[in-house]
Amino acid sequence: MTRRTRWIAGSMAIAITATATLVQRGVGSDHQDTPEVELNPRLDINDVFVFPGSAEDRIVMVLTTQSPITPASSAAARFDSNALYQIKIDNSGDAVEDLVIQFQFDDNASGGQTVGMFGPVAPTVTGRTSRVATATPRMTGSIGSTITNGTGTAQVQLFAGIRDDPFYIDLEQFFRIIPDRRPAHGAASLITKSANAFRPKDVAAPGPFDATRGPAVDFLRGLNSMAIVVELPESLVKGAGNNIGVWATVSR
Repeated sequence: MTRRTRWIAGSMAIAITATATLVQRGVGSDHQDTPEVELNPRLDINDVFVFPGSAEDRIVMVLTTQSPITPASSAAARFDSNALYQIKIDNSGDAVEDLVIQFQFDDNASGGQTVGMFGPVAPTVTGRTSRVATATPRMTGSIGSTITNGTGTAQVQLFAGIRDDPFYIDLEQFFRIIPDRRPAHGAASLITKSANAFRPKDVAAPGPFDATRGPAVDFLRGLNSMAIVVELPESLVKGAGNNIGVWATVSR
């Protein structure tokens, strides 16, 4: 069987993060939150964003994973080709997904990847068990490029690939205050060590009693994450009301 049909057996969601409402406040940010995802960074969800699109009747949804990625490893960064990435949408207010937008990735012989997007479509199952909801993806294309489906006001646009990951927090001080939150692996594990390679060049090393170093610092400037970005008509995701709830999962 092909990878796109093997999901019929279902899979367990192992990472869930963030909720948001349409044109209202969104909450949530989560990086390297468990040992399992720290050892499997391609499965680690960082953030979920929802915001207005390029027109009043369009909406953008973003799922980011596996941050931080160093410049040296950015060219080889990929999504997990054995995972199902999902954006789940509740448009009836009961905190159960009414629609899903699903993404699967295939490796190719040249070392690149293609992405297939399914939906928005009603899920075949809800909750912690996941299955690909349709047999044929709505759109496919190479990662790192903008993929389109449809025209005019009905057009859906997709980008999946590497993007800068701004993060305005003094991670060096944060890991000093709460050292058990510093990852044991990956780029962020080097922060607060004797030679912090990821301190922005215009930020001085902290003193022993510094609580802050002035204005907000994009501490991950120059580091990247993998992003899935979808812009589509609001009509494809809204229910009877104006509000939607959005969260994301990655499943194997």
